[in-house]
Amino acid sequence: MFSGIVEEAAKVTALAADRDNLNISLCCSFADELKIDQSVSHNGVCLTVTSIRGGVYTVTAVKETLLRSNLGLLKVGDEVNLERSMIMNGRLDGHIVQGHVDQTAVCTQVEESAGSWYFTFEYAFDKEMARQGYMTVEKGSVCVNGVSLTVCNSRDNSFRVAIIPYTYKYTNFHRIEAGTTVNIEFDIIGKYIGKLNRYYL
Repeated sequence: MFSGIVEEAAKVTALAADRDNLNISLCCSFADELKIDQSVSHNGVCLTVTSIRGGVYTVTAVKETLLRSNLGLLKVGDEVNLERSMIMNGRLDGHIVQGHVDQTAVCTQVEESAGSWYFTFEYAFDKEMARQGYMTVEKGSVCVNGVSLTVCNSRDNSFRVAIIPYTYKYTNFHRIEAGTTVNIEFDIIGKYIGKLNRYYL
């Protein structure tokens, strides 16, 4: 379980295909604090640490993850947003994020606004899935590349988020431009409400 508060944007140091899987190695400041089998969010995807050596650690993404997320598009040198799992006696600074990416979205516009930025994202809309909560709502929460954000200008297949200078600098948002593919996870509360409404109410 995560909160969508990114700790660091880490550099990809190596990529190695293993049949349908992809081993991803990253260099980050807290690599030596990690443990084997620990869960870490990578651009919003929960992956398990499999090895650690000299400030670099490795995780494995399976085929399903590669198909559903943007991890299969990574190149050496790319930045990946990292977050270690929540400590349950701490504050929930973002929102409840599972690390289970629902689908990808594509950035369609980046607007600078007096020191902050507005990013617009478009995703494939499925009416049946939307009935089950796989959608955004105005002023609701959404997780983009592992970052907990507030939705504005919510539409059936698109939404906009505002990014403050700190988030822009310390996450990989400063590398997102029109055409960039990102991971999105819709709000888990909305999913449960949608499911209950469909079957029980």
